[in-house]
Amino acid sequence: MYKILKKESLNPTVTLMEIEAPFVAKKAEPGQFIILRVDENGERIPLTVADYDRERGTITIIFQIVGGSTIQLNNLNEGDYLHDFVGPLGTPTHTEGLKKVAVVGGGVGCAIAFPVAKKLHELGCEVHSIIGFRNKDLVILEDQFRSVSTKTFVMTDDGSHGEKGVVTMPLQKLIESGEQYDEVIAIGPLIMMKFVVATTKPHNIKTVVSMNPIMIDGTGMCGGCRLTVGGKTKFACVDGPDFDGFEVDFDEAMSRGRSYSDFEAHAREEACNLYKKEVK
Repeated sequence: MYKILKKESLNPTVTLMEIEAPFVAKKAEPGQFIILRVDENGERIPLTVADYDRERGTITIIFQIVGGSTIQLNNLNEGDYLHDFVGPLGTPTHTEGLKKVAVVGGGVGCAIAFPVAKKLHELGCEVHSIIGFRNKDLVILEDQFRSVSTKTFVMTDDGSHGEKGVVTMPLQKLIESGEQYDEVIAIGPLIMMKFVVATTKPHNIKTVVSMNPIMIDGTGMCGGCRLTVGGKTKFACVDGPDFDGFEVDFDEAMSRGRSYSDFEAHAREEACNLYKKEVK
């Protein structure tokens, strides 16, 4: 059992939790993920490590409340326990030897992008961060990104905070102004990452994307997280989650993701109805 030490609402749909998991914290690195179960009958939920504290033995997770299982997770409070918390899984994000990197995060993907930006900063890399959200109410981790970045750009679709527009706009301007990046690291919705790649590819700037498809076991056994990368089948849980953005078949990944939408909607409705019964 894994104790919830801290719970914080970052915005109406995104929650941060700090979990007591010393063995996971001992080995965790940016880019890796864990798989948790709320209870013994719960669904296996993969969540990227948002932060870790080796001395305190804690892992921070940030999740969006979108489906039945994340609703159940969000109903837990400080002092409650998770049944399973397995990790770290996946391959850490490559950060060694990089001198200048643009980190691009979209929505809750910023929770994955921040520890990468933080690690790069700690290694002496110059970090330019671009983070995007639909509106000001959904902005998360802005101060944290600013603390580890030489330049920070905050974009909102409606212009209610930062600059109006999408994340590719400042990225394009930075590239055209002569910024020479060793890499661009993009983490967020598939469509966002696809367009980041479309922005960097004409300039031949290496672009790494973090893929988060449906997962079940997290060890490559089930094949649920398969992707086509460079014309070959890869598994996000063991081969990734980071991949060369130039080689990812984004259209296929988006199509596969949409195939689960009806099931997710049904699970969300069931969880909401169960919660309403419990609080009566």
